[in-house]
Amino acid sequence: MNKDFFNKDGIEVAKGILGKYLIRKYNNETIVTKIVETESYMGKDDKASHVYNDKKSNRTAPLYLEGGHIYVYLIYGMYNCLNISANKENIPECVLIRAVEPIKEIDEISFNRYKKHYKDLNSYQKKNIANGPGKLCMALNIGRDLNSKSILGEELFISDFYYEGNKKIYSSNDFEIINSKRVNIDYAKEAKDYLWRFYIKDNKFVSVK
Repeated sequence: MNKDFFNKDGIEVAKGILGKYLIRKYNNETIVTKIVETESYMGKDDKASHVYNDKKSNRTAPLYLEGGHIYVYLIYGMYNCLNISANKENIPECVLIRAVEPIKEIDEISFNRYKKHYKDLNSYQKKNIANGPGKLCMALNIGRDLNSKSILGEELFISDFYYEGNKKIYSSNDFEIINSKRVNIDYAKEAKDYLWRFYIKDNKFVSVK
């Protein structure tokens, strides 16, 4: 996806990346996953956002960059969460990627997540391999070293195709998007009821239905 794609508002970007491929490259590995669940955080007036009331800090600085920058933050002192800035510079909206479906290099994903081969996972582990923001960061080896970098770079990017050998495999828009409330933001008063979570209907890798 090009820069213009991410210079739209956070809701449009959150819906627009559903079904696209989130691709992670490191150490000669190329992991391919499909984005199946997202949430929008709509900036200074959104009580669930890290920048509510324009709380600009070293931590939230990536959100003030133009759309298409990576914002990785830590929750519970142990799990990373992956966000992409949206909209224009100094309009601090973003999209949280909540869940992905493994597509390629599934064994690498399994080792990152569980330290064992995918074939050795039980059905519960397979379903939960990347169906949450902390889980997908573990599965894709995403750390805070990526913070503030461009999502248009080589290490982590979003695409509407990936390569299977020399063949391009394109994403499909043949799915229904479900709108629902965002997860784990009960502190956000009226904002907790905004229908700013989006997911692909009937996809088994969605975190909460």
